[in-house]
Amino acid sequence: MDAATRLVSFRCSQMIAPNIDVVCWNVRGLNNASRCLTVHDMLAATNCHLACLQETKLSNIDGVLAGFLGGHRLSSFAYKPAVGTKGGILLLWNDAALDVHNIVIRRFSITASVTIRDCLSTFLLTTVYGPTRDNLKGDFLRELRRIQPDDDQSWLVLGDFNLIYRARDKNNTNLNLRRMRQFRTTLNRCRLKEIHLQNRKYTWSNERRRPTLARLDRVFCNEHWDLEFGQHGLQALSTAQSDHCPLLLSNMTGPRQPRPFRFENFWVKLPGFREAVQHVWSQPTPYTQPFRIL
Repeated sequence: MDAATRLVSFRCSQMIAPNIDVVCWNVRGLNNASRCLTVHDMLAATNCHLACLQETKLSNIDGVLAGFLGGHRLSSFAYKPAVGTKGGILLLWNDAALDVHNIVIRRFSITASVTIRDCLSTFLLTTVYGPTRDNLKGDFLRELRRIQPDDDQSWLVLGDFNLIYRARDKNNTNLNLRRMRQFRTTLNRCRLKEIHLQNRKYTWSNERRRPTLARLDRVFCNEHWDLEFGQHGLQALSTAQSDHCPLLLSNMTGPRQPRPFRFENFWVKLPGFREAVQHVWSQPTPYTQPFRIL
């Protein structure tokens, strides 16, 4: 038995469970300083191992910008350039925790093999930014089917798909049923199941007075990934300077740091918002200090 095999056997005997924290977020552009600072602060607060950012709107990303966004903890990166100021994907990771290799950049996605150094668990990661133009959505779904790995390989797929596959994933009846069927068919062919989003129904808002809400940002996995990372769960974080909310995939069994409260601007546009605030505002409170009452 060689040294590598003995190491794997020892790690397995110690039953080191795989652990990885992943952020997925359509940042709606990294072409201004305030948004870059927001992304930097959010990634620092989550202490994630890997970040998948969509819609960077940048045709070139250098080490200085990637290092700032990742707080010099997510020091390694790969990116798919935007076309002009449209699209773009950025993958950031902590090289001390992960070995990310065999990176393949395609028209709508970045795919890489990810190995967690502590336990040597390996899986295929695909982060996507689905096209907004309807005539390109078929090409996007075909690309996803071509990426599908062998049946015995773990696969995690996440990003902004710009598609829904269920009517309840949108708050109105303006639905493209044909595209929904095509998306469902692709998920079935790829043997992907959605990781349940625990604390939010929709992930995107057009932020109008009567907003359209939809779940465009998603995380899928195949059976092998689900069995190996079954203790991981998906949560939505507070939106900051984007019409999409960030998603955090993390180990739910470990201790979690409390998240700061942030007011969502689109809340005021939802039906019943004022009535709900008025009802809560009129409730009795045991506090006497104005700040505590607020």
